Amino acid sequence: MDNAALQQYIEQQQTRYIEELKEFLRISSISTSPQHANDVYQCAEWLAHAAKAVGLENVQIFPTEGHPVVYGDYIHAGDNAPTVLFYGHYDVQPTDPLNLWTNPPFEPTVRDGKIYARGAVDDKGQVFMQLKALEIHTKVIRELPVNVKVLIEGEEEIGSVHLEKFLREKLHMLAADTVLISDTAMFADEVPSICYGLRGLCYMEIEVTGPNRDLHSGVFGGAVANPANALAKILAALTDSYGRITIPGFYDDVIPLTDEEREQYRSLPHNEEEYCRELEIPATDGEFGYSTLEKTSARPSLDVNGLWGGYTGEGAKTVLPSKAYAKVSMRLVPNQNPQDIAHKFEKYVVQIAPPTVRVRVRALHGGRPVITPTRSKGIQAAMRAMEQAFGKKPFLTREGGSIPIVLLFQDILNAPVVLMGVGLNTENPHSPDEHFTLKNLYRGILASALFYKELASIWHSDKY
Repeated sequence: MDNAALQQYIEQQQTRYIEELKEFLRISSISTSPQHANDVYQCAEWLAHAAKAVGLENVQIFPTEGHPVVYGDYIHAGDNAPTVLFYGHYDVQPTDPLNLWTNPPFEPTVRDGKIYARGAVDDKGQVFMQLKALEIHTKVIRELPVNVKVLIEGEEEIGSVHLEKFLREKLHMLAADTVLISDTAMFADEVPSICYGLRGLCYMEIEVTGPNRDLHSGVFGGAVANPANALAKILAALTDSYGRITIPGFYDDVIPLTDEEREQYRSLPHNEEEYCRELEIPATDGEFGYSTLEKTSARPSLDVNGLWGGYTGEGAKTVLPSKAYAKVSMRLVPNQNPQDIAHKFEKYVVQIAPPTVRVRVRALHGGRPVITPTRSKGIQAAMRAMEQAFGKKPFLTREGGSIPIVLLFQDILNAPVVLMGVGLNTENPHSPDEHFTLKNLYRGILASALFYKELASIWHSDKY
C-alpha cells in the first residue's frame, strides 16, 4: 500500500476517527483528583477495549498502587525485526479555571478544523493517533514490519509515580529496541520537527506561617509579620534583575550550549514579534544573553505556579493571614539532578526567610532532563516518516517541558527514545480551551504508520 493510498484511506476514515476520539475525550480522567479515580479507571477500560479493536493482542489492565496501566502487543514480525514500545498516557490535567473554557472541557467540540477538550493534544489525541496508525497495519495492510508493544499509563500528569516499579517488575514483558513517544510538540504549525531533548522538573511547595490564627489587620498590622508579605519577599529573591536564578550552586552542573547548538537554534524559523503578539505580551523576559528558544528549552528556569493566602473573595476583608503558600517549578537542563536542586532550593528558602515567620518547604515531584542520540535508527526513521507525511524535512529541536519517564526507559530498558509528537505548544495543553488541529492528527496517523515501515527498512543498515 503506497503513501497515496494510505492518505486516501485516512481521509475516508475521518468522520469515524472524530467520533471515536470524542468518546475518549469525554472521560474525565484527572489523575491528581481522588474524586475522579473511577473516571480514570473507566478511561483505562475504554482504552483496553480500543486497543483490542485495532488488533492488539494480550491486552491487559495492570493495577498499580495508584492508577492502572494498559498494555497490549502485536508480535508477529519475527526475531530479526526490531521491537518498538509505544508509550503514552491517558490521564489529563485539572480543568480550572472553568470560566475560561468556551465549551465544557469534557464535551468535545470541533471548531475551525480543531477538536477542543481537555486531553485533546496532551495526550489522548496523540495516543489515539498511534492506535489508528497500528490499526492501518493490522486491519488494512495486514502486516506490521516490526514487533510492537503498547504501554499507556494513568499517572503521567502526577509524575509517573508508580511506573518505575512497574517497569522493573515487567522488564521482560516490556523489553524493546526503541521506545516511541508522542507527547511532544512540533516546532510550529507547518514546521514539523523531532524532539531530541527535554528539560527536567523540580516542583516545590513553600508554606509560610505567622500567627496562630488570622488576625485583624488594623489591630495587629505593623507589629505581627504577615506571611503573605514574607512569602512575596522570598519569591522575589529567587531570581535577579538579569533573570538568573540566585539559589547558591544552582548552575554548578549546567552544561553550556556549544556554538554548534546555538547555531542550530538560530536556524529555526522563529519570529519574536509574532510570538509576543500571539501571547499578547509587550516583550519576552528571562535570562539575559539567551534567545527565546534557548531560554524555553535549553536553559533552566524558575516560575511560581500558584500563590495564595488570606482573603481572596469578592470585596474587602481586612485580614492578616496566618499562612501563605506558593508552588514553584524549576525546569532543569541536562546534568542537573532534581533531588540536588530540591535540597539547594529548600536550604536557600529557609536561609532568606525573615526570622519572624516559620517556613516549611516540600518537594512534590521531579524528573530528570534528557537528551536522546539524534543518529539513532529510531530518530532517523521518524525523520523520514515525518518528511513523507508533512511534505518537508523536519527540524531537530529541544522542548521545554518534561516527560519524567523518558530517562527511565533509557536506563531500565536500555532502549533509545524517539519523541515524535505532532501537537503544537499554541494548542493550550494544561490550559483552558485545549485543542488539537485535525489536519495534524491525520498527518500524524500517516507519519506514525510510516515510522514502523521506515524503521524496519533501516534496522539492519550499516549507514546508521
